[in-house]
Amino acid sequence: MDSEKEFLSSYKQDDYERPSVTSDVAAFRIGSVENESYRRDPENALMLLLIKRGGHPYKDMWALPGGFLQKGETIEECALRETQEETSVQPAAIMPVGVFSTPDRDPRGWIISCAYVSVICGEKIDQKAADDASDAQWFKVGFSKNDEEEYILTLTHEDVTLKAVLSADKSFGCNKYRIIESGGLAFDHASIIASALTALRAEAKHYEAIFDFMPEKFTLSYFQSVYETIMDVSVLPPNFRRMVGDKVIETEEFVRGGGHRPAKLYKRR
Repeated sequence: MDSEKEFLSSYKQDDYERPSVTSDVAAFRIGSVENESYRRDPENALMLLLIKRGGHPYKDMWALPGGFLQKGETIEECALRETQEETSVQPAAIMPVGVFSTPDRDPRGWIISCAYVSVICGEKIDQKAADDASDAQWFKVGFSKNDEEEYILTLTHEDVTLKAVLSADKSFGCNKYRIIESGGLAFDHASIIASALTALRAEAKHYEAIFDFMPEKFTLSYFQSVYETIMDVSVLPPNFRRMVGDKVIETEEFVRGGGHRPAKLYKRR
């Protein structure tokens, strides 16, 4: 053919099989949970937003908010739209996690998912199930490795506990998680959640992602508690001050209350 116009005029898209495309969003926030000891204050915990599926497949199972790409929108727009439609929570920004394309990942057919991670700021966030979700809740996240080198993903909300078991294969410097037990999560969402949490922690090592969990002004002790919650580590306060000294700026403001010595407020540099 002599021109691209001629080529396109005879090109038939339906001659080639095409997958459907979806987006899934792992939206995290820092929330407070009651301590088992009544003498101690509530503790910070990493929380993940899940929806209960209102229809088949995987009806009544928990999943990440997400859905199908519509004509005329980008996959990022799809991710933001689906999260808002199913949970009434609107992420301010999302970061790519990866493409999940295992052929049998969805019983409806050849469907690939572009997964994202997001950080939702604020202690009180009103989620509300809508669209094809019958419920939407924040689940406390636990993620650890056992003696068999398997990863255990635990998600808890009130009397609901979801426990997935995964193995990890390192490829091109990053972990790819294979599901051994889904733990009650729909599709391959246990793998997506593990990948999203790993991506979030990788960003948090450089502190940039942590600021997305923070108010504009904060105490260093709160900054440290958020860092420790995301990374699942414990750091001595003097060490943490040295670690973040070049990341924050002192303000002239203090937070008072609770009978404690006033604490200085800081902001992002």
